[in-house]
Parts: sequence; C-alpha cells; structure tokens
Amino acid sequence: MQRTARLLAVIAGLCACALSTEALAQKYPTRPVKVMVGFSAGGPVDVVARIIGDRLSNKLGQPFVVENRAGANGMIAAEGVARADADGYTMLACNSSTITLNKTLFKDIRYDPISDFAPLTTVVSAPLVLVVNPENPRTADIKTVADLVAAAKARPGELAYGSGGNGNLAHLAMELLGQKAGIKMIHVPYRGGAASEVGILAQEVLAVFDPLSAVPLVKAGKLRALAVSSAERLPSLPDVPTVAEAGYPGFDLSFWVGFFMPKAVPAPILETLHREIVAAAKDPAVEEKLGSQGVVSVLSPAEYAAKIAKETKELAEVVVAANIKAE
Repeated sequence: MQRTARLLAVIAGLCACALSTEALAQKYPTRPVKVMVGFSAGGPVDVVARIIGDRLSNKLGQPFVVENRAGANGMIAAEGVARADADGYTMLACNSSTITLNKTLFKDIRYDPISDFAPLTTVVSAPLVLVVNPENPRTADIKTVADLVAAAKARPGELAYGSGGNGNLAHLAMELLGQKAGIKMIHVPYRGGAASEVGILAQEVLAVFDPLSAVPLVKAGKLRALAVSSAERLPSLPDVPTVAEAGYPGFDLSFWVGFFMPKAVPAPILETLHREIVAAAKDPAVEEKLGSQGVVSVLSPAEYAAKIAKETKELAEVVVAANIKAE
C-alpha cells in the first residue's frame, strides 16, 4: 500500500513538473530578453541580431535588447551567456568562428561551444568568393580553380594569397583548398577582409577568398570570381561554380550568423524561440533586410548541431595541418 502511494506521489510530481514547464513556455517571456553580441555595433552579427530582435520583440511582446560585448573574437559575450542563468532571458548571437574555431585557436577559452550552449538556428549564411584580379598580368589567364591550382603547382611556395588575418575563415578556406588540391601558397594576412580586398585590387596578392562585398566588384569586372565556398551556388552569381563543382567534393565553408541559449534552458522555451526566429527569417520583409548580410539559411537545432560538429572537426584539422596561430 505504501509502495503504491509513493508511486502515485512520484507520478503526480512528474505531471506537476510537466504542467509547470508548459505553463512557463506559455507565459514566456515575461520580461526583457538580453541578446549578447560579441562584436561591435554595425557589424554583421550585430545587424542580424537587431533585425531578428526587433521581430521577436513585436511577436512575443517583450523587448529583445542587444548588448554589445566586443572582444576576443566573440569570446567575451559567449562566456557571459555560457555562465548566465538558464531561464531563457540571455541569448547569444554570434558568428561561426565563435563556435567552430575559437576552441582550436585559443588556449584561454573559458566556454565549451558544444556543452555550454543549446543551438537554436542559423539565420544567414555568407559564402566566400574565390577571386583573382583580371587586370593583374600574373592572373590574367587564370579563369578557373583548375587554372589557379595549375599555376600554384608550377611555382610551389611562390604565389601569395590574402586574407583578413591569421585564423580568419578566408585564411582557412584557402588552406583547406590547398590541402585538397595539394598546393602551397604564401599567406599574406591583412587587418580585415576589406583590407585584403584592397590588397588584391592593388595586385599585392594573386587570390583571395573574399566576403560578399566582392560581388559588386565581380559584376563590374574589377575582380574575376573562380568559385564560391558554399555547397550551393550563390544566387547573385549564378554562373560561378562552387569549389565542390570545380573538383573538390565536400568543400563547404560559409560565414554564418546564428543564435544560441545556455544549455539548460527548458525545452519549451527553446522550441518557442526556434519557431519564432525561423518565422522571422522567412518573413519577406525581414528576409529583404537580412539580404545585405548573406543568404537566409535556417536549420533545425539538430541540423545546426550536426553542422557545428562537422565544421569544428574539419577546421581543427586545417588549423593543425597548416600550423595556424591566432593573432
């Protein structure tokens, strides 16, 4: 009799807990939600966070307030969210490097990208565009990835490429291509993607994996696009093949921006946020605003986690093989 009573008490407790969690999700949010951004105002992560935050504020009835804590390649904000209460009122908006690269590049990282966060979804994905300067005599005849690989093989260790800095995604993309193609080029790190773009226009380097800011220059004939780094072609450059199509299957790297919560946030709150962020990103008015930052790309939490695991492993292998050190 006592055993039955204890069993009934346990069942009652579980039911009460389930009802309590469901009620929490129905009421959520009841106060402002902080959206932590590890980069300066006006950058890609900040822009996406504010666009989505405004939509969430209107939809869920509470402010989603962006707080910029720039520094350490996004690690300051990420650590803050990892240590925050798992009550659903602190969210992280970050780029791919914060999650997939920092753990490999930095020894003093104080959060674990896998165990400390619950992934919600990516929002935008920005492929890189492999470009050369058609006005540079040394690259005038390079019109395909195969041409670039052939030139690098003919002069091993002599040709230079640029990137936005050591450990930058553009740096790793070129190193990954080099490892797959069996070529070695000299890396010239600049202070940011814009500076590397200036470098290739000034004919200081022969090739760059450029951000989407290169698209207008490609269309104007100032740069020649050889390939894009994503698994699918870029809508704005439909005639430019992917690196995979150019002969290197599985090549798929993009700069993405997405959202995370602390790992222990209740599942109903995570489901609410995922649903509303995806709905926001797919709204035509919001999608138009996001278009300046890349291609709208949303994933389920499981797909997001799988993407993170794949990229983390692949990029770690590139970092080790190329002996890349963070600046």
